[in-house]
Amino acid sequence: MEAIVAVYSDWGIGSDGTQPIVISEDRKRFAALTRGAAVIYGRRTMDDFPSGAPLEGRVNILISRNGETPGATVVRSPEEAVEEAEKYERCFAVGGASIYMALFPHLTRIYVTKIDAAPHSDAFFPNLDSLPEWKCVEEEPYEEGGVSCRFCIYERTGCAGA
Repeated sequence: MEAIVAVYSDWGIGSDGTQPIVISEDRKRFAALTRGAAVIYGRRTMDDFPSGAPLEGRVNILISRNGETPGATVVRSPEEAVEEAEKYERCFAVGGASIYMALFPHLTRIYVTKIDAAPHSDAFFPNLDSLPEWKCVEEEPYEEGGVSCRFCIYERTGCAGA
């Protein structure tokens, strides 16, 4: 399973259920990488999608205890989401923080947009640079609106002592 996330300098990912700074190239990258794949997310993340509804062109797996949602397969737990994800060739965890943390042990690759800014965040992603089992295998600098960014790909190395 993979994940895709935009993080700020302090590995913050958002505040009050949304991203304080939005990078349009990050949104384009998200769309390109996830189109045709399955995506797993929670209700607050779906509420923050531009349409407030499941994403078009993807298999949507929503972790929620609140009934059915047209356009999404609703599962009640991260464990059920992992079972559902196994049906698909490619699946991305796309947020929020509690979903990333619950699925973190299952992740093998993470696409990270690092945004060189530190707005107030109340939700965070693990600092992959401080975890020995994760390695940045690709990095591409980018700038938008005077904000420096880096598109990075991290892969799990297979052992915590590597």
